[in-house]
Amino acid sequence: MFSKKWYVLVTALVVGSMLLAACAAPSGEQVEVEVTRIVEKEGETVVETETIIVTATPPPPEKELRPNVLNFVLSYDDIPTLDPSLGTDTSSIQVIEEITVGLTRLDDEANLHPGMAQTWDISDDGLTYVFHLLEGVPWVRWDGENVVEVLDDEGNVRYVTAQDFEYGLKRTCNPETASTYAYVVGFAVEGCAALNNAEDFGDMSDEEKQALIDGVEVKALDDYTLEMTFTTPAVYNLNIAGLWVARAEPQWIIEEKGDRWSEPGFNQSYGPYALKEWVHDSYASMIKNPFWPGIDSAPVAQIDEVKFHFLQDSAAMAEYEAGNLEQSPVPLSDMDRVKTDPVLSEDLVILPDGCTYYYGFNTSLPPVDNVHMRRALSHAIDRQGLVDNVTKGGQEPAQWFCRPGMTGCPTMDKYPDTGIKSDPEAAKAELQAYLDEIGYTSVDEIPEIILMYNTSEGHKKIAEAVAAMWQETLGLPVTITNQEWKVYLNTLHGNAPQVWRLGWCLDYPDANNWGRECFAIGGGYTDHTMWEDEEYTALVEEAALEPDPDKRQDMYAQAADILCYEDAVLAPMYWYTTVGLTKPYVTRGYSTHGHQTFEFWSMDLELD
Repeated sequence: MFSKKWYVLVTALVVGSMLLAACAAPSGEQVEVEVTRIVEKEGETVVETETIIVTATPPPPEKELRPNVLNFVLSYDDIPTLDPSLGTDTSSIQVIEEITVGLTRLDDEANLHPGMAQTWDISDDGLTYVFHLLEGVPWVRWDGENVVEVLDDEGNVRYVTAQDFEYGLKRTCNPETASTYAYVVGFAVEGCAALNNAEDFGDMSDEEKQALIDGVEVKALDDYTLEMTFTTPAVYNLNIAGLWVARAEPQWIIEEKGDRWSEPGFNQSYGPYALKEWVHDSYASMIKNPFWPGIDSAPVAQIDEVKFHFLQDSAAMAEYEAGNLEQSPVPLSDMDRVKTDPVLSEDLVILPDGCTYYYGFNTSLPPVDNVHMRRALSHAIDRQGLVDNVTKGGQEPAQWFCRPGMTGCPTMDKYPDTGIKSDPEAAKAELQAYLDEIGYTSVDEIPEIILMYNTSEGHKKIAEAVAAMWQETLGLPVTITNQEWKVYLNTLHGNAPQVWRLGWCLDYPDANNWGRECFAIGGGYTDHTMWEDEEYTALVEEAALEPDPDKRQDMYAQAADILCYEDAVLAPMYWYTTVGLTKPYVTRGYSTHGHQTFEFWSMDLELD
């Protein structure tokens, strides 16, 4: 015989099941439910059944979710290219960094980690590296509905191999590719410069061309082992190996589609994301790659899709406030309002990053072909006033080419007199020295100065402010003009005006990336400045190999003084900060090198 305690439990279970059934009815509806009880009457166990009326319990409401799509403002203008060999700008590189992974990879703080190369061996002389690659990573593409694995002609999955890395790096070095960033690899990888700088390469026989290509010292030892030989045992060689211009590239689709291979429908990649759409001059989107296995430096993405918008700051701000963007830059004209707004101020983040904003001079064009004029213009820029009254983003005025914190870069406390300073009296004295040297008696005789920037509301305000400083301090009128980003980049290569603007974000955290790779003989910006200096070049080449960090920093300080003051080839303005708005439901990181690692980001999808 059961005990009474057991009877109560059975009854509760029965009644509970009936009530659960009632809850399945539409909310608020009254229903009849049969309830069975087991009771004792006069020593006998009796089962009684009774019909009762209950009201159905309403089910809990379903929570509304937002799409797992991040809307991000990438740039003012369209992406110039998604070809790793051709990318030079932050917009292009940002997407390339997410749809491919280098042999090595930087985190948000610019620390180096393994990438597609999980381990490596270095020869005793520090020149030859053998990289051991991650196996089983497929090439993928977007087929219009899904991300799918790329198959070869026999239907086999194509996996990323050492041969793909060899092909990609040699393609970058090949002059027929016309990579404007090949010089970085040329400085570092044995044989690349000989190929990239070969005269009359197009007129050579196929055998002569192949000999130069084979002379580039990068070789697949097997499918997952890559050997690379460098020109010097520099501390930054591993950083060079991880650059986007040294990525694996899909030879089969490049040879089939030519220049169109990186466009949607043809683009093949292998990173945490894959290219989904690219509507030129409007937006591009990348979608989570389900075949990416994830590694510590590039985990499996948590956000399904990232949509990159091309918007000017004011348009982006309006879209952000309308709830159509998860992230937005802050227009300079709105900075004060954002800082005092109770909601927007909570979304605002201002953090240092590793980029430098500067004006460069075309030293072949009068009047800036004279060093006194260049110094006058640079001294006349009120850098503190610029960051306090125009940009208002907490930037720090810059005196030299790289931001302190990069290996080898000078520091403000140790080298206070290095580089250029804002100094109106010095500016006037340099202008008078220019007039005396040229033989002019009035500033009215000075040739026209054109200041060019890439189209942007912010760059326009800065250009107008600097032009006003030059007018007020020196009495020099300036013609301001602008071009769309892709056109602007082409203009700077060999056809730069007297004064032009650029920002440099570190590719890796070492002064060599700025001092040598940009401005030494053979550097990337010598056709912007039309300046080549043997003393400067020898100094930064020697600094690249100096093992003593104090001596190395001294060398870069000397180089900065040559570049920014003695020859005044450029006018550093300020060291950037990351200034932007992000919705509170986004969990994100903040990169110090200009390229976000979206695979680490996530979103709270429950709507408030």
